[in-house]
Amino acid sequence: MSRLFDTLGRRALFLFDPETAHGLSIKGLKSGLVPTCRPAADPRLEQVVAGIRFANPLGMAAGYDKNAEVPDQLLGLGFGFAEVGTLTPLPQAGNPKPRMFRLEGERGVINRLGFNNEGHAAALLRLKARRGEGVVGVNIGANKDSADRIADYVLGIRAFYDVATYFTVNISSPNTPGLRDLQARASLAELLAAVLAARKEEAGRSGRSVPVFLKIAPDLTPDGMDDIAAEVLSHPLDGLIISNTTLSREGVCDPQAKEAGGLSGTPLFIRSTAVLAAMRKRLGPDLPIIGVGGVSSAETALEKIRAGAHLVQLYSCMVYEGPGLPGRIVRGLSALMEREGVSSIADLRGSKTDYWAEKA
Repeated sequence: MSRLFDTLGRRALFLFDPETAHGLSIKGLKSGLVPTCRPAADPRLEQVVAGIRFANPLGMAAGYDKNAEVPDQLLGLGFGFAEVGTLTPLPQAGNPKPRMFRLEGERGVINRLGFNNEGHAAALLRLKARRGEGVVGVNIGANKDSADRIADYVLGIRAFYDVATYFTVNISSPNTPGLRDLQARASLAELLAAVLAARKEEAGRSGRSVPVFLKIAPDLTPDGMDDIAAEVLSHPLDGLIISNTTLSREGVCDPQAKEAGGLSGTPLFIRSTAVLAAMRKRLGPDLPIIGVGGVSSAETALEKIRAGAHLVQLYSCMVYEGPGLPGRIVRGLSALMEREGVSSIADLRGSKTDYWAEKA
């Protein structure tokens, strides 16, 4: 029944342009039209990462629920966690439309949205009004015209500290001019120092230390990865999210590939997984990593974990597979645990790091 709903829903949504379809899917979740399909709990999939208990390792990536409208509904689809945002201090419209494009033959998506969101205040009201439980991360960014982008990230920490299960500092979007410059070593050092100092102050006030993750791009040189790894290891950061969308169009033949913006979905899988493994080699075995990019099945989710991820996220592949995808992946992971004969999915982590790192 789930597959039929997904097929019919996809056909209906594909009658609309991608951004309109995205808005309709949010409305569908809000209204209850989209059925929940939370899989049965499986202790083999549970993990404690950065002090947080995750019922399963699959999360919804930032970019879908930009304004924190449906985090609990997403958890109801089977996700072990949901990440809202990217949220900037002030509302902003983002880049001119059209700014989302489907690469149907490649099962990919290009976007140049530009952190379009309603700002901190609107999202904070929604998160404070949550009735459900579950892990909800808050992805924070900077306004395009900000005079002090680092200060914008600090504002994000302070604004959402009491409602976020974890934070993601997003410096990896290609659609805000100059944002990826914050990945350069000196800028990154300044950013991490400011953000983590704000976290320390808020922890002292609240008595609770909220984990902070850093989200990076897949378009990094080896030297760039070295610099990021050095700064990450020299700060009390809780983990990395690898990766955001890519500017590369290598191997992509769809006519829409000429559009500017970041590419996600199936074409991103190899590049993002290779960078994940390369960073795992640089960081050692313990620092938590969330793997993102091209996750479309239980097999691809597990491959990210074999490459070195603790957790995985998806978004773009659900455009093609429908809202039943997270439930199918989680049930599929349980089946793979049975096949592998392991008592915990963590036992498979890093078993193919060397293989994937060579591809970087």
